[in-house]
Amino acid sequence: MNIQEFFETNNKVALGFSGGVDSSYLLYAAKEAGADIGAYYVKSQFQPQFELDDALKLAEHVGAELKVLECDVLSEPKVASNPSDRCYYCKRHIFGAVADRAAKDGYGVLIDGTNASDDAGDRPGTKALGELKVLSPLRDCGLTKDDIRALSKEAGLFTWNKPSYACLATRIPEGEEITDKTLRRIEGAEDVLRMMGFSDFRVRKRGDIGLLQIPECQMVSAVKLNEEIVLGLKPYFKDVVLDLVGRRR
Repeated sequence: MNIQEFFETNNKVALGFSGGVDSSYLLYAAKEAGADIGAYYVKSQFQPQFELDDALKLAEHVGAELKVLECDVLSEPKVASNPSDRCYYCKRHIFGAVADRAAKDGYGVLIDGTNASDDAGDRPGTKALGELKVLSPLRDCGLTKDDIRALSKEAGLFTWNKPSYACLATRIPEGEEITDKTLRRIEGAEDVLRMMGFSDFRVRKRGDIGLLQIPECQMVSAVKLNEEIVLGLKPYFKDVVLDLVGRRR
C-alpha cells in the first residue's frame, strides 16, 4: 500500500498535526490525494510558540485549515509528576482531546505522523495511540524519515530539512515535577539560542544549571559566542554548561 492508496481507502480522516516533517508531509499527501482531512494542532505547555507558527505556515502553504486546540497537559497528575512512562499519559491526554473534537466535526478515523523509522518499542506513547485506534499511514506504507524528507523536498515543503523536535518536557530529568514556570524558562533559553542562529539543539535543566547540547558542527560557534550565550541565558539559568560531546540525533 502507498499513501495514495491509503487515502483512497480512508478519504475522510482527522490528523494530529504537529508541524514537523512527518505530519506536514502527511497533510500535503492527503490534500494531493483529494481526501477530506481535518488537521488539529494541540497547543499545550509542552509546545513552544515557534512550533505553532510553523504548523500554521505549513497548513496555509498546502491549503488546509488548521484547528488549534488548547490543552492543559499539566492538569493530568501522571504527566506533571514526570514518571518514566509520562509520554503514555501525555499522548492519551492529547490524542483523546483530538479524537473528541474530531468526532464532533464528523471525523471517525484518526491518523498521526509516526513513520517506519520510529521504534515502537522505545516510545511509551505508541501504546496510547494503539489504545485510541490511531492509524499511522507513513509507517504502514513503509516510509522512513529519509524517505519523507526526500518526498517533502520534492514537494517544495519548507519542513523537508526541519530538525526533529521533542517536546519541552524532555529537557527535565525523569521524576522531577514539571511546572509551567520551568517549561517557560527552558523555552526562553532555547529561543535565545535560536535567535543566535543555532539549530537542532537542546537546553536541558539540571537543577539551576542549563546544560547546552549543540551539534558538533556548531560547537566552534558556541565557544566563540560563549559570553553572549551566558549573558542571554542568565535570566533563565544561574549557570550554563556546554556538553562538549555534542548533540547526536
